[in-house]
Amino acid sequence: ADMKWGEFIAHIVPGNLFKAFADGDILQILFFAILFGFGLSRMGQAGQSVIQSFDKLSKVFFNIMKIVMKAAPLGAFGGMAYTISTYGIKTLQPLAMLMGSVYLTMFLFIFVVLNIIARLFKFSLWQYLKHIKEEILIVLGTSSSESALPGMMEKLEKFGCSKSVVGLVIPAGYSFNLDGTTIYLSMATIFLAQVFKIDLSLEQQLTIIGILMLTSKGAAGVTGSGFIVLTSTLAAIKVIPVEGVAILLGVDRFMSEARAITNVIGNGVATIVVAKSEGEFVAVQRSVSGE
Repeated sequence: ADMKWGEFIAHIVPGNLFKAFADGDILQILFFAILFGFGLSRMGQAGQSVIQSFDKLSKVFFNIMKIVMKAAPLGAFGGMAYTISTYGIKTLQPLAMLMGSVYLTMFLFIFVVLNIIARLFKFSLWQYLKHIKEEILIVLGTSSSESALPGMMEKLEKFGCSKSVVGLVIPAGYSFNLDGTTIYLSMATIFLAQVFKIDLSLEQQLTIIGILMLTSKGAAGVTGSGFIVLTSTLAAIKVIPVEGVAILLGVDRFMSEARAITNVIGNGVATIVVAKSEGEFVAVQRSVSGE
């Protein structure tokens, strides 16, 4: 299907809000959510009760999500069992290759791209990784970057970043600086396009990247959120069949760890870079045992 920029941008603005919710049109809902949030912020203290209601509502939905995520392994087991019994073990080969490619790309991103940034800003990536090793292990165990948030903030202050920079950049980064999620989402989208033999034009690929940048906001902390973002993005672009994400269910958990770890490491590097560029970094002697 051809995608025209003008039509696509016009489509983001909902003509009927309830229809957008009924159809599950994620970009229209996102557009309204941003407008609603902006309107709410302008109310100041008067809007506090509405914000509290939404806070409670979000907790309800996250609890529902937790139940769904607990049942997800059973669904993944069923999906994988059906696929392998019907089409044979060879169907796992492309998934293994996707997993390998995602892990390799994230490894290169951390040790090449972030290493170059670390050298430019004159700090040791290795020293930083050793400093946050406990947080990396927490993320590896929970496959969610949210669990390491308090520890990361504390460790980065100890590393030499000022409290104000850490307090702004880390929470903001959890929504807006999702390196691992971005790598995974773009690779998974291309993988699904190849599975369905859909030849994406350069314009379509750029459009998908643009949409992913929008839909991935605010999804970092929840385990498995990358999967939901991928589904909503495919639903928004209407080029690759949404049902295709079921193929990834079985291996998503393995890639979730890589996503979360890359997100956490990238956020920490961003914090140090901002602190150094703003003159809010004080080098700390790290000869203390256990650091």
